[in-house]
Amino acid sequence: MDSNLIYKVESKGEGMKVRDYMKDVLELSGRFIKKVGLSDRIKINGNVVRLNYKLTEGDILIIQVEKKNESQNIIPEKMDIDVVYEDMDLIIVNKPVNMVVHPTKSYPKGTLSNGVLNYFRENDEKCIVRLVSRLDMNTSGLIMIAKNQFAHMSLAKSMENNLITKKYLAICHNNILEDSGTIDANIGIAKEDSIKRSVIDSGQRSVTHFKVLERFKKGSLVELNLETGRTHQIRVHLSYLNCPIYGDSLYGEEEGQYIKRQALHAYKLILPHPRTGEVIEVQKEMPEDMKRLIHILKEDTK
Repeated sequence: MDSNLIYKVESKGEGMKVRDYMKDVLELSGRFIKKVGLSDRIKINGNVVRLNYKLTEGDILIIQVEKKNESQNIIPEKMDIDVVYEDMDLIIVNKPVNMVVHPTKSYPKGTLSNGVLNYFRENDEKCIVRLVSRLDMNTSGLIMIAKNQFAHMSLAKSMENNLITKKYLAICHNNILEDSGTIDANIGIAKEDSIKRSVIDSGQRSVTHFKVLERFKKGSLVELNLETGRTHQIRVHLSYLNCPIYGDSLYGEEEGQYIKRQALHAYKLILPHPRTGEVIEVQKEMPEDMKRLIHILKEDTK
């Protein structure tokens, strides 16, 4: 399969400028159009053209998806990468707990991005790491990474239009009263803490859908689906219901007695493929530390 985008110009494209056809017919982002136009990555019938070139029905429009030899200020590091799905545009990996997604001043190496970049290099892929989704350091689960600018643009647009479903599993204290429902409560930064978030009227609208999968004497296993994607959204919303996540030292217990991190796992993704639109569904079962916690809670329920 060719990594370029190839289109045969339809009758409605007759006389249209390349720029307008890409924006109005192909629905590509203005930023992407500008970048490929300025870097000579647009061809009509094999010849490089400018964005103001006028099209004729039947023209073959080829867009080079990626510039060659892209670089990134990340050091490749060899590590085991749990690849759940991969194709020419997209890779979905299972992030382990206690791992930061992207290098920061505090964590300049040992991050998921360092490992994924090394994985690309080992497989002779020249792409850079373009994160589509992120997770907190102590949350495990699925993360989407685009392999090229077009895929990143397309997936970001799907996220913005709520076309991507992200489902999580959480083990929380206490029992949520309803078996299923929606938490619609604004989230903002708590005044006393620049890291901690809280439910406040002046915050951003935040919506979490939930379904209780199993109840225990001292907690619940809950499936959660994010309609919005605020920082710490699930953790804040469950704490708001007086059902904080086990092991969550920021929004619940001070020290995890049964698990050493928040019992939260991003286990399922449903998304339209950035190139074909075909629906992709992937999932990854919860890690062993969460399984052990469930076993403990089940034993205590007997």
